[in-house]
Amino acid sequence: MVTDHDPWLQVDLREQMEVTAVATQGRYDSWDWVSSYLLLYSDTGRIWKQHRHEDGLERFVGNVNSETVVQNKLSHPLKTRFLRFVPLDWNPSGWMGLRVEVFGCSYKSYVADFDGRSSLLYRFNQKSMSTVKDVISLRFKSHQAEGVLLHGEGQRGDYITLELHRGKLDLYLNLDDSRSKFSSRRVPVTVGSLLDDQHWHSVHMERFNKQVNLTVDSHSQHFQTKGDGHSLEVDYELSFGGIPLPGKPGTFLRKNFNGCVENLYYNGINVIDLAKRRKPQIHSGNVTFSCSPPQLVACTFLSSSSSFLSLPSAAPATGEFSVRFQFRTWNPEGLLLSVQLSPSPQKLELQISNSWLHLTLHSAGRQRSEVSAGRRVNDGLWHAVSLTCRNLRISLTVDGEPSSNVDLWEQVESKGSFYFGGCPPMDCHVHTPAFQGCMQLISINNQLLNLTHVQQGFLGSYNELQFETCNMKDRCLPNLCEHGARCSQTWSSFSCDCSGTGYSGATCHNSIYESSCETYKLSGSSSGFYFIDPDGSGPLGPTQVYCNMTENKVWTILSHNSTSPVRVPASSPQKPYNVKFSYNASADQLRAVISGSDQCQQEVVYTCKRSRLFNTKDGSPLSWWLDREGERRSYWGGFLPGVQQCSCSLEENCMDMNYFCNCDADRDTWANDTGILSYKDHLPVSQIFIGDTNRTGSEAVYHVGPLRCYGDKSIWNAASFYQESSYLYFPTLQAELASDISFYFKTSTPSGVFLENQGLKDFIRLELSSPSVVTFSFDVGNGPAVLSVKSHLPLNDRQWHYVRAERNVKEASLQVDQLPLRFLEAPADGHLRLQLSSQLFVGGTASQQRGFLGCIRSLTVNGRSVDLEERAKMTPGVTSGCPGYCSGSSSLCHNRGRCIEKNNGYICDCSQSAYGGTTCNQEVSVSFDRESSVTYTFQEPFSVMQNRSSQVSSVSKDSRAREDVAFSFVTSQRPSMLLTVSTFSQQYIAVILTRNGSLQIWYHLQTDRSPDVFGPALGNLADGRLHRIRMHRVGKNLYVQIDQDIHRKYTLSSDAELILIRYLTLGKVIRMENLDEEVMKAASKGFIGCLSSVQFNHVAPLKAALTNRGSSLISIRGPMVQSNCGALAESTSHTLQGNTHTHTHTERERERERERERERERERELLNTVYIGYDYIKPGLCFSVSSARERHARIDGSVLLSHFSVSWRVLQSNCPAGPQRA
Repeated sequence: MVTDHDPWLQVDLREQMEVTAVATQGRYDSWDWVSSYLLLYSDTGRIWKQHRHEDGLERFVGNVNSETVVQNKLSHPLKTRFLRFVPLDWNPSGWMGLRVEVFGCSYKSYVADFDGRSSLLYRFNQKSMSTVKDVISLRFKSHQAEGVLLHGEGQRGDYITLELHRGKLDLYLNLDDSRSKFSSRRVPVTVGSLLDDQHWHSVHMERFNKQVNLTVDSHSQHFQTKGDGHSLEVDYELSFGGIPLPGKPGTFLRKNFNGCVENLYYNGINVIDLAKRRKPQIHSGNVTFSCSPPQLVACTFLSSSSSFLSLPSAAPATGEFSVRFQFRTWNPEGLLLSVQLSPSPQKLELQISNSWLHLTLHSAGRQRSEVSAGRRVNDGLWHAVSLTCRNLRISLTVDGEPSSNVDLWEQVESKGSFYFGGCPPMDCHVHTPAFQGCMQLISINNQLLNLTHVQQGFLGSYNELQFETCNMKDRCLPNLCEHGARCSQTWSSFSCDCSGTGYSGATCHNSIYESSCETYKLSGSSSGFYFIDPDGSGPLGPTQVYCNMTENKVWTILSHNSTSPVRVPASSPQKPYNVKFSYNASADQLRAVISGSDQCQQEVVYTCKRSRLFNTKDGSPLSWWLDREGERRSYWGGFLPGVQQCSCSLEENCMDMNYFCNCDADRDTWANDTGILSYKDHLPVSQIFIGDTNRTGSEAVYHVGPLRCYGDKSIWNAASFYQESSYLYFPTLQAELASDISFYFKTSTPSGVFLENQGLKDFIRLELSSPSVVTFSFDVGNGPAVLSVKSHLPLNDRQWHYVRAERNVKEASLQVDQLPLRFLEAPADGHLRLQLSSQLFVGGTASQQRGFLGCIRSLTVNGRSVDLEERAKMTPGVTSGCPGYCSGSSSLCHNRGRCIEKNNGYICDCSQSAYGGTTCNQEVSVSFDRESSVTYTFQEPFSVMQNRSSQVSSVSKDSRAREDVAFSFVTSQRPSMLLTVSTFSQQYIAVILTRNGSLQIWYHLQTDRSPDVFGPALGNLADGRLHRIRMHRVGKNLYVQIDQDIHRKYTLSSDAELILIRYLTLGKVIRMENLDEEVMKAASKGFIGCLSSVQFNHVAPLKAALTNRGSSLISIRGPMVQSNCGALAESTSHTLQGNTHTHTHTERERERERERERERERERELLNTVYIGYDYIKPGLCFSVSSARERHARIDGSVLLSHFSVSWRVLQSNCPAGPQRA
C-alpha cells in the first residue's frame, strides 16, 4: 500500500446489496488511521461512481485514532456490489490504516437488457385501459443519451412517454388536452442530468387525476397536467424500451433504449418478472434477462492547471497519423490535445475556446493556421472527435459533421508523445487552461488504448487523473438560482443569469425594486409608474403600480381592466349582470400589498334610475360583489361589513329616509350611491353582480375604482430593548440555502447582539461587536465565517443606522449604512445548507448574555416584515415603538437627509444629500455658461473605512459594481455635456445631449471594447424646461428614469466596476484623452443652463462646490452662480443663451432677489412647520406665532441663530405655563 500511486481499499459484497451505512477504524494498536476518505461504488468492479452527500459533499469523515469506530450513514441507500474506500488524509505521525464495516440488507433484482432494437410489450386484457391513478417505477443504466423507456397512447389523443433525451429524462403526458393533441410542439417535463453515465438511476412517477410527481434519483418535479381530462386512456398496450411501430399515427419517431432496466413496475405489476415467466400478456422482442458488462471505461481530468495524459505516438512510416476520442465537459475553455510535428518546430493544438473546438497549427516563420468546428461542446454531453493527417491535409471532425481542414505546405509526422488534456510544464508552453472533464475511447492510429494499462504504469504517463470513472457533477441540478434565473456552470462552479427576472445578486436573490411606494418617496422619487416587490426576496415577484406622491400620504394605485363607468344591460336576480375584474397583479401580490399597507380603499359608484341595490321583500340583495377570496359581500361602499346599507344611511342624508340607499327609493330620476370600501380583508373587489335592470325604465351605470393603499407598516414597526437579558423570539429562520436580513438600529451602548439563531452545530448571528464594527457570523458546517464592516465614525451615537446581511450558497454580504458592501465567497465544494433548529432571537441570545440595548425597527427577514411591536407588547424589558422625534412614521428629513435627535428636538443632517434647507428638500442649483465646469476629485477609495472579513478557505471581495446618479437640468443648448465620471484605468461614464437634444448615456467599462450607448429619451430635452434624471446600475443592469413618465431598463455588455474613480465633472471637460468622438464634441461645447441637486452615490458635487469652494477636492472653472432651475424653466429662454457677461450680470441680480425671498421663506417655514419638543437643557426662546396654525414652542438657540437675527438678551430661560406673545 505504501508504494501505490493512489491507494484504495476495495470490498466485494459477492452480490448486489442495499448499503445504508459504512464504518471505519484504524489499524489495531498503531498510529495508522485515515481521517477522511472518498467512497466509490460499482456493480461490476469496472466502472465506478463517487457517492455524494445530500448537499453535494464528497468527503467522508474518518478517524482521529486507531481504536474508535466512526460510522457514516448514507444520505440515500446504495444498491451495489463493490465498494472502494479512497483515503484523502491520514495521521501525519503515522500512516494509513483502515478497517471497514458495511451495513445494509439483501436486494432483489429483476433485470432486462435492451440492445437498442428490442422492446417489451405489455398488452391489456381489454381494448383500452383508462386510469385515474398511475404508479410507474424502474431503475435503468445506459451509455447513450437518447432512448425511449416507456410509451403508450390512445385513440382520443392521450399519451404517455418516458424517454432519455440529451442525458436527461423527459416525460410527455397528455390527458384529453385538445390543444396538445393537435400541437406540433409537445413540451416535456424534464428531470435529471448526466443519466448516460452507465450507472443505475431510479425513476418513480406517480399520477392522481391531474397531479403528477416525477422523481429521478433524489430530484423531483411536481406539476399539473393541462386540459380538462382526469384519466389516462391507453389503447391495447404499453411498450418498454422503444416504440416498435414507428409508422403508427401520432407516435414519436425516437431512438430505442440501449441499456439495462431493473425492477420495472407498472401499477403494481412486475413487468420483467412476467416476461421472464413468458406470460401471454408480455411480448418480448430480443430482450435478455441479464445485464451485459459495460464496454466503455472513462478517465477524469481533475485539474485545470496540472492534469495531463501522455501517450506514445508510434506513427507509421508514411507520416500519416490519426487520433480519435470522446470527451464531455462543462468548461468553455481547455486544451484537449497537443502534439509536436516534424520537421520542427511545428506544433498541433486542439482546444476548446469560447465553447467551440479550435484546431491550430503553429509553425516558425509562418502565420499559424486555425479552423473551428462544433458548437457549444461544453454542454456536458459526450462529443466524438476525429483528427486525421493525410495527403498534406489535417481534417477535424466533430460528432460526424462535415470536416474542417487545414492544408499543409509540406509532409509532416507526429513527433514524441500525444498529450491529452494538458501537458507537463517542461514539454509545452500554452496559455490555455488544461482540460477538465472526461475522456473515453481514445485511439491513436486506429489502435484503441487500454486505460487500465496507463493506470498500472505499463503505458504512457499521467497526472491528476481518475480512472474507471467519469466524475462529473451537474452543479445546476438542482437549480440553485432563484426566481426563475438561468443557471450555467463550469467544472468547479455555477453562475446565475438574472436578466429579465427583476432580481440581482449571485443567486438572483435580491429584488432590484423597492418594496413599496413609501420607500420610493423616501429615496427622493416623485410620482410615476414604478415596479414594487412587496415581499422583497420572496417568491411573489415584482408588479407595476402607480405611486402618487403629491399628497402627504403616498398612495399606491393598482388598476384593473374596467375602471371606466359601464352601463349595465338588462339583468335580473336570476340572471344578474356579472363582471370579473382583472388586476395588474396576482392574487398573492395583491394580498401582500394590502397586508403591508396601513390602509386601503376602493371607490364604488352605482348610478341608477329605477334600479335598486338591496330593497327586496325577502331581504335578499339585488346586487352584490365578491371579495378577493371569492366570498359574497352585500354591503355597499361607505358602510360597515355585513350590513346591506349605503353611506347615505350612515351619514343620514339619503334622498328618502325610508330606505338605506338612494337607489333603493326606486325613483324615475337619476340617483347614485357612492362610497368607499375600506375593510382590508375584503379588498379588492374581484367580481360584481347587478340584478335589477330588466324592468321598464330601469337603467344603471356602475364604476369600480382602482385599489388605493397608503402607508408601509414595516418601515416604523419598532421595539425598544431596556434590559440586557430581554429578547424577542420568533419561529426558526428559514435559511437553508439563502436568507437575507435587514433592519435599522440606534443605541448608545458599545456592543450587543441584534439577532441569533442556532442549530445543533450551525448558527447565524448579527451583532454590534464594538462601537464602530458590525459583525455577521455564521457556520454551515465549514467552520465559522466572519464578515465585518468597520465605520470611521461610532455607530452607538443614538442615530439610526441601516444593516443588511445576506447569505447564499455562493457568498455572503454585509451592508452598513452607505459604507462599502462587503462580500465573502463560500468555499468551493463546501457544505451548502444552514441547518437551524432553535427559535430566532431578536435583541439578545438564548443565554441571555450580550443582549442589545436600544431600538430596532423595520426588521425584514427573507422579504417579510417581522412584527416587533406586537411581540414586544407581551415581553418584559421590551416596549413597542421607539422614543424620539426621528422614530415616527412621518418623513422629517427628505432626499437622503438623516434625522438626528437632539435633547430638545431634532435637526436634519443634509451632508449626504444633494439638497439643502432645514429638511433637505431645498434644491441646490447653479447656472453654467459655456466655459463653466465643476470637477470633484475623489479621494483614495475608502481609505478610512477599510473592512476585513475572514473564513477558512474563502476569498473576500470588496465591492460590487453599482452606481446611483440623480440630477435635474434646464438648457436650450445642444449638444451639451451634462456629467462625466472618469477613472484612473481609463473607464468613463458620460451623460450628454446630442445635436437633436436627445439624451445619451455612455458607459465605457472595458477599454478593449466599444462603449455601451443608450438613448432613453429620443425627444428634445434642450427645450428650456426642467428635467429630472435618475440612473441606477447593479452589475449589468442599468435603470433610467426621466421625469415621471419615462422608465427604461438596459443591459450592459460588462458588469465591471469603476476601478479607482478619479474625477466627476459637470459641464465642460478640458482634458480627457480616452473619450469617444461624439462625447468629445459634447464635452468641448460644455453646458449652458442650470444644473440642480446632482448626486453620484454618496457624493453631492454641486453642493460641495457651493459650500466648500476652498476645498482641494473641488475645482471650479469659469463663472458659476447659485440659481433656481425651476424659476429659470418658467422664465424666458434668453436667460440660457446669448452673451455670457450679460447673462451672468442679469442672473446675479435675479439671484440676489431670489436669495432674499428664500430667506424670508425659510423664516416662514421654520415658524410654521418645525415642531420642537418641550424638554430642553440650554435656555431657549419662548414665543407664539399668530398664523393659520398657531403653535407654542421652544427652539434651541443654536438652531435658531442660523435663521434669525435676534438679541439673546431678550430670551427667557424658562417658558411660562401658557402661550405668550413675543
